[in-house]
Amino acid sequence: MKISLIVNKDKKRAAEVASAAAELLRSMGAEVLSCADCPVEGTAVSDTAESMIRESDIAVTVGGDGTIIHNAKYAALYGKPLLGINLGRIGFVANIEPEEIDELKKLFDGSYRIQRRMLLEITVRKDGADQSFTAVNDAIIHRDSLSGMVDLSVELGGERIISYRADGMLFATPTGSTAYSFSAGGPVVQPDMRCILHAPVCPHALSSRQVVFGEDAVLSARVLPSSDLKCYLTVDGQHHIPVSSDDIITVCKSPLELQLIILKEKNFYTLLSEKLKEI
Repeated sequence: MKISLIVNKDKKRAAEVASAAAELLRSMGAEVLSCADCPVEGTAVSDTAESMIRESDIAVTVGGDGTIIHNAKYAALYGKPLLGINLGRIGFVANIEPEEIDELKKLFDGSYRIQRRMLLEITVRKDGADQSFTAVNDAIIHRDSLSGMVDLSVELGGERIISYRADGMLFATPTGSTAYSFSAGGPVVQPDMRCILHAPVCPHALSSRQVVFGEDAVLSARVLPSSDLKCYLTVDGQHHIPVSSDDIITVCKSPLELQLIILKEKNFYTLLSEKLKEI
């Protein structure tokens, strides 16, 4: 078995936990790979996380949920299961804690399950050309300045169904329901559900509400011409694309899906309650 070890070197104890994980995995007969930006002793080193994940059977991250989200698109693209060891502040997506390293032995006897998570495909049509991105957590349309509001709308099936003035709007996956969507007042949904969440960000209206769409919905969002502020689309906090009233942003279910390895079964709602107490 070939296992890639993706380490967030900025996290406290990252090197220590990664070394312990690599030693255990090698003792079980696995070939372990690490990335050139944070190599782990005794592992084969790859140039990039993408190439490492492509070559491996399983990807393991050592860091917070951000480390998982950052690399999940590669795992989804190449159909590789992903496991997170949590070194972050909260850790909703990571499955085990550093003191639970021995759980990695389950990777070799098959005593784990795969949880499949829905992703979003975000397409921006700008000047007749399309740019597409995969969102693990969310896609946010937001103003660039600290003052003023933008006029936004959403269409479903060619019919406008939502419009308001706000600081922005977001679309989230079930995985992202505990991230920015939660802070914006969106609902918390079980992460293996299949739906698209929509929430306004600080709307200037009494009637604005969060909406949950079915997984087959194809939504189109726009910045309306009445807005004169510079706006951006941000996908998973990584991609920042300037958008104007001439651009169309399409949101739908991605053909890709994220496969998360579950070594320890944890009740999501109990975990939610415990984690939010830590904030």
